[in-house]
Amino acid sequence: MAGESTGIEAPLVDGLSQAQTWLTNNSDLLVQYGVNIISAVLILFIGNIVAKMVANSVAKVLGKKKMDKAVVEFIHGIVRYTLFVIVLIAALSRIGVQTASVVAVIGAAGLAIGLALQGSLSNFAAGVLIVGFRPFKSGDYVEVGGVAGSVEAIQIFQTVLKTPDNKMVVVPNSGVIGSPITNYSRHDTRRVDLTIGVSYSSDLKLTKKVIQEALEKDERILKDHDITIGVVALADSSVNFVVRPWCKTADYWDVYFDSNQAIKEALDANGIEIPFPQMDVHLNKVEA
Repeated sequence: MAGESTGIEAPLVDGLSQAQTWLTNNSDLLVQYGVNIISAVLILFIGNIVAKMVANSVAKVLGKKKMDKAVVEFIHGIVRYTLFVIVLIAALSRIGVQTASVVAVIGAAGLAIGLALQGSLSNFAAGVLIVGFRPFKSGDYVEVGGVAGSVEAIQIFQTVLKTPDNKMVVVPNSGVIGSPITNYSRHDTRRVDLTIGVSYSSDLKLTKKVIQEALEKDERILKDHDITIGVVALADSSVNFVVRPWCKTADYWDVYFDSNQAIKEALDANGIEIPFPQMDVHLNKVEA
C-alpha cells in the first residue's frame, strides 16, 4: 500500500513542481497580463461612463439651441454608440488585440450583419432622412404607416408615437419614409369639415342663414376665412349641407364638437328638422 501511495504522489509532486517553476519564470508576464486585463476593464467601464456623459452633453447643448427634441434624441443615440465602439476597440487593444485586426473584423462582421439585417440598415437610413428633411418634429400630431399619434421621439431605427388614448406605438423608420405622411400640426390653421342633413321640407336659404349665424357666434372660428356652407348631396332621407369653418390648429377638436352642438341647437330653435333614415310602406288591398 505504501508503494502504491508513492506511485500516485510522485507525478502529482512533479506536476506541482513544474507549475511552480513555470509561475516563477513567467511571473512578470502574468503580472503584466493581469494589469492589462484590469486596465481594459477600467477603460471599458470608465469609457462607457464618459461616452454617456459626452452624448448627454451634446444633447444638452443642442437642446439649449432649441433644436427639435426628436432630432436631439436621434443625434444623442448616434454619438453614444459611436463612442462606445471606440472605447471597445481601445479596451481590446489594451489586452494585446491588434487594432487593425479589430477594425477588419468589425468591418467583416458589419458586412455580414448588414446583409442579414438589411431591414435594420434601411431603418437607420430612413431615420437619417427623417432628421434631414424633417417632415415632422417632436410633438406634432401625424399619421404615418397607418398609425396616427403625437411624435414622442425619432430613434435610430424607429419613430415613437403616442396615440390620443395614451398608447405607445413604435413605427419602423422605413415604414415612415415608405408611406404617405400626414402632418396635422404643421400649419397654424385647419379647416373643420362638417356635414349637416336637414329634411326635404326645410327652407334651404333659412337653413344656411341659421348655420352661418350659429358659427359666427364662436370667437374661435377665424373671421379672415370664409365659412363655406352649401348643399353637397340630395340623400335618401335628407338634404346634406357641407359646412367648413376655419380655426387655429390647437382649437380644432373643440371647435369640431362645439360647432356640431351649436348647429343642432340653432336648427331646433328655428324649427328646422334633422331627419333620420325612414321607410314608407304602402299596403294595397287586393279584392277577391
